[in-house]
Amino acid sequence: MRDALIATLSTLPEQARRSLTWDQGSEMARHHELAPYFTDGIFFARPGSPWERGTNENTNGLIRQYLPKRTNLSLHTADDLRVIEHRLNNRPRKTLCWQTPAQAFAAALAL
Repeated sequence: MRDALIATLSTLPEQARRSLTWDQGSEMARHHELAPYFTDGIFFARPGSPWERGTNENTNGLIRQYLPKRTNLSLHTADDLRVIEHRLNNRPRKTLCWQTPAQAFAAALAL
């Protein structure tokens, strides 16, 4: 997980890497190695407090429309997953005043 995150984070501009809020999973055991990528730090939600990661929980629900829980991801190619990523990033969201996440991200980078 750490290696995949570092590979992805390395491609993002600094203004897109301000903070990260994670749950209490063991996959972040080496979070101190990711800390240099975030200007404001890494935060951990309290156990049983999904509202502390609201956008993440909402996005998980949207992903479940394509990949139900316990889906074996090895049955899907990277291209399959990119199609889902594209659909979700180009789907208007009420919380973004009906912009898509891609539009909101581009606007935030332009600031």
